[in-house]
Amino acid sequence: MLFNISPLDGRYKERLNSLSNYFSEAALMKYRVLIEIEWLIYLFNDLQLKGTKKFIPQDLRLLRQIYEKFDEKSATEVKTIEGETNHDVKAIEYFIKEKIKGTEIEEYDEFVHFGCTSEDINNLAYALMVKDFTSMEYLPTLKTILQELFDLAQSNKDVPMISRTHGQPASPTTLGKEVINFVSRIENQLKNFEMKNVFMGKMNGAVGNFNAHLIAYPEIDWSKATNIFVQAMGLKANSYTTQIEPHDSQAELYHLFIRINNILLDLSRDFWTYISLGYFNQKTNKGEIGSSTMPHKINPIDFENAEGNIGISNALFQHLANKLPISRLQRDLSDSTAQRNIGSACAHTILSFKSILKGINKLEVNHDKISQDLQDHWELLAEPIQTVMRKNHIPKAYEKLKDLTRGEKIDQEAVQTFIETLSIPNEDKEQLLSLTPEKYIGMASKLVSDYKLKYSSGEQGCGPKGCGTCNGCG
Repeated sequence: MLFNISPLDGRYKERLNSLSNYFSEAALMKYRVLIEIEWLIYLFNDLQLKGTKKFIPQDLRLLRQIYEKFDEKSATEVKTIEGETNHDVKAIEYFIKEKIKGTEIEEYDEFVHFGCTSEDINNLAYALMVKDFTSMEYLPTLKTILQELFDLAQSNKDVPMISRTHGQPASPTTLGKEVINFVSRIENQLKNFEMKNVFMGKMNGAVGNFNAHLIAYPEIDWSKATNIFVQAMGLKANSYTTQIEPHDSQAELYHLFIRINNILLDLSRDFWTYISLGYFNQKTNKGEIGSSTMPHKINPIDFENAEGNIGISNALFQHLANKLPISRLQRDLSDSTAQRNIGSACAHTILSFKSILKGINKLEVNHDKISQDLQDHWELLAEPIQTVMRKNHIPKAYEKLKDLTRGEKIDQEAVQTFIETLSIPNEDKEQLLSLTPEKYIGMASKLVSDYKLKYSSGEQGCGPKGCGTCNGCG
């Protein structure tokens, strides 16, 4: 670990161990084997091609165990073959053929990778990798953040707090209302997973026209047949491609990841600022050191780490979203090396999520500091006073309050003295005289109370059969 180039495989390895199920070299091999095996079974048992046989349960167990029991030894075998072939997908084909050698299936080994170009296998493997990561890692972790933020908002919905527009004191809000804003923004983006995000795949040969398929078996409706197969893998079939599936759905997903990351970046900076202002204290860890020279410091490192990792993640996602949909003519290999970095982009996102969760769990609200800040800024009542004056047709209401408050430090006495001079109905005057900065929060508390969380934590999807990410596959 001390000599790893990337901190993802060194410093942060223990925090990211589960991601190796999706994005490691071995995981990519396993997903490729899965596609190859399920395609072979589909050709025999569903399409029942001439010259094949129907696989019996014993055959199916033998075949599916090749990917279900795919382990480090299996990955090493594939890598050894690749050392000879210098082709990663061809190595998968030869690996499978080696596994069925000596069985009754061996005589049909030329149907392994039948009609396929490498990209038929790769595009489906990558789509499943990202789909499984999204359902099993990304969404559950994000929903945990949502739940924590929702709880934080609800428990602080009635805590009055100064707003700061342009960094300057502005009309009061509540702490809970500012937190629920982020919950709402994230949930608005999560709707896109339901409405738009569809993982697409193709299985249509060397240039997307089923050339080889049709030569061998012209009686088969290959477009329909492969669409059924792709859909059975939990993906949406794309019938119009070149040699590669154009990755437009991946680009859409990565743009969605970027938008959610940016919302959490905004949150991290706001929470960092609230800590700086003293509105939040941070729980202490006895063994932790904040500064090598200043013993008193408790630095907001979790939100800083989140900010740094979001930046790296967004840079990678932006490149992937821009690069992957573009390929010269029917095929070039520039997407291949780019896609191998999908895991890095996702890992930096998960790192940021975990840092944010850690940071949230350290927070303690400093009620005294928040309250004192409000008491120190009676000029915040300039807005309601001039608004009531406007209602009562008092000319130059704004300008009069500007003269009283702009750049001036005023207190309760100065505000109430000004109110007493106003020629307004007693009802309005009494309302203004009873007003304090803490009470001038509008509907902030109610807006938090009314908010219903749509996406709770703990909901997980399921990957394809044999994906190895859960025990729920039949």
